[in-house]
Amino acid sequence: MNDPIGDLIIRIKNSGAARKESVSAPFSKMKLAIAELLSAKGYIGAVSQKSKGNAKYLNMTLLYEKDGSPVISDVRRISKPSRRLYENAKNIKRFRRGFGLSVFSTSKGVMGDADAKKSNLGGEFLFNIW
Repeated sequence: MNDPIGDLIIRIKNSGAARKESVSAPFSKMKLAIAELLSAKGYIGAVSQKSKGNAKYLNMTLLYEKDGSPVISDVRRISKPSRRLYENAKNIKRFRRGFGLSVFSTSKGVMGDADAKKSNLGGEFLFNIW
């Protein structure tokens, strides 16, 4: 797999579109940080770490609106393995007027757009989610 972050966010989006209750993905510290950020911002439910033999997995509960549609309607990967994109703190803008989330990998960890701007930290622009 060339892009583990892209794989994680597409798994979450596709599982929501298929009306699954939860989704699992192979474990890494970066994926755990992203999943915890999405959980804190209300895009997914609880995040837990499971192990099966020597393999570790992330198990994430998905959230749905009252009408049954998934909370996550789409995602867009910005920084890819073939082309890394970085943003300064002063260039970070709100995504979809605050109704979406831009995710950044900063020196202080994975942060949303508002938190990175408030902390005056720039970093790798990972993806947008709405």
